[in-house]
Amino acid sequence: MRLDRAVDSYLRHIAIERGLSENTVAAYRRDLTGYVAWLSEQGVADTAEVAPAMVGSFIADRAAGEAPMAASSLARLQSSVRGLHRFLAREGIEAADPTAHLRPPKQPRRLPKALTIDQVERLLDAAGPAPSAPSDAEPAGGGAAPGDLLGLRDRALLELLYATGARVSEVVQLDVDDMAHGDVLRVRGKGSKERIVPVGSYARAAVDAYLTRARPELSRRGRATPRLFLGARGAPLSRQSAWLVINSAAERAQLTAHVSPHTLRHSFATHLLQGGADVRVVQELLGHASVATTQIYTYVSVDALRDVYATSHPRAR
Repeated sequence: MRLDRAVDSYLRHIAIERGLSENTVAAYRRDLTGYVAWLSEQGVADTAEVAPAMVGSFIADRAAGEAPMAASSLARLQSSVRGLHRFLAREGIEAADPTAHLRPPKQPRRLPKALTIDQVERLLDAAGPAPSAPSDAEPAGGGAAPGDLLGLRDRALLELLYATGARVSEVVQLDVDDMAHGDVLRVRGKGSKERIVPVGSYARAAVDAYLTRARPELSRRGRATPRLFLGARGAPLSRQSAWLVINSAAERAQLTAHVSPHTLRHSFATHLLQGGADVRVVQELLGHASVATTQIYTYVSVDALRDVYATSHPRAR
């Protein structure tokens, strides 16, 4: 089969039959586009011509290029290529899988970086005003002053990210109706899998303030949409815009550590485990398919214990 047709078939398979997220499919598409381009340079245009040595050479080429790939990116690239050829062999399109004996690169264990509770509070305060009753300076009717609209939205966004541990891609896809279940939130995760996550009182108050005092005005600026979080012009807030919100709040809070949307997710999990939560409960809240993925956060807690021991015990050093 022609390489481009094979890639299209595989991407349709993982998107429709396996239900992988749009972001994952897009990443696989980028990887396989580079793979096909490299094979074309070698004069290979059909999947039947791909030999195991070629696949190994491609991975080695990417690992030792002018801009070497990170171990995690290289592992995903290898997974993309292996998935393509396994699919072709399983469907009977090709007789053999040239990646059958390809060994994945060993990745160093990277602990997720979490903020301290104090840093999280500084970040939230820098995002926007805390929920409160409308002041005398605000317009009649309970609406926020024009300059506070986005501040109320940004505070609600960050409060919800930290309260639920949801991915930023999951939060920007929320509809207003998803918040209509009291103290729980329905989150649609990877592969369209739904999970129910509790929402604390601080996040609920922030979202309520945004819904009553900011979202109606933002909604009037654009076309009607059920999305919970809106941009300045009334359109649904994008992942990129949400990242900018978090980055701006981190700068105002003068946080020197790199802060990303995933930092709040890491902080959520780490603080739960430090507070005594069971790792399987945290797994369920994060939407991890395997508890092994969640257990990496236990190493963060162990490191914290080591630090306390080293600084507190008279004979630790």
